[in-house]
Amino acid sequence: MEDRLDIDAVDIYGLSEVMGPGVSQECVESKDGLHVWEDHFYPEVVDPLTAEPLADGEEGELLFTSLTKEALPIIRYRTRDLTRLLPGTARPGMRRMQKVTGRTDDMIILRGVNLFPTQIEEVVLRTSGLSPHFALELSTRGRMDHLVVSVEARPDCPPERRSPAAAEVQVLLKETVGTSVEVVVVDPETLPRSMGKLQRLTDRRARP
Repeated sequence: MEDRLDIDAVDIYGLSEVMGPGVSQECVESKDGLHVWEDHFYPEVVDPLTAEPLADGEEGELLFTSLTKEALPIIRYRTRDLTRLLPGTARPGMRRMQKVTGRTDDMIILRGVNLFPTQIEEVVLRTSGLSPHFALELSTRGRMDHLVVSVEARPDCPPERRSPAAAEVQVLLKETVGTSVEVVVVDPETLPRSMGKLQRLTDRRARP
């Protein structure tokens, strides 16, 4: 788009609840993250479960406090967006926020570990032979929660590649997230869709 229109396109993060679209913006000089306009907004990143503040560089839920809004000030507004705060570059006096990686609404707590569908997506996308289409099913086996990740194979994925691909995803998720899941590779276009969109999570866990 930039080449065809001969323009610079930048990313913008906004919250209508806070003060419209100008909460943070990518700088045209660097395009390496969104600088938060800290003269108007005070950002924090907290643990999504405990709300304890996290240090810059740690990923968690983004909070904002408005500094100059008078009619309806916002104090520690929980955005539900997952990101981390980084040092400023093009605007050194203002911190950057990393591109939002997911939502706390999507968080799965699996055997005491916080797991996000975006983490699974990253691993699936790095694994050859697999499409980006996957679905999650939570169930209870014995007294433990169990997660099955079903991933569609690419149409050109040979049958003998499926089991190794599933094993790779399983190992990488164990290494990156710290908990075990079951991975199954299924035929293309077989996971249920609603209006063309996959239903990511089905929770079949036994309830007390």
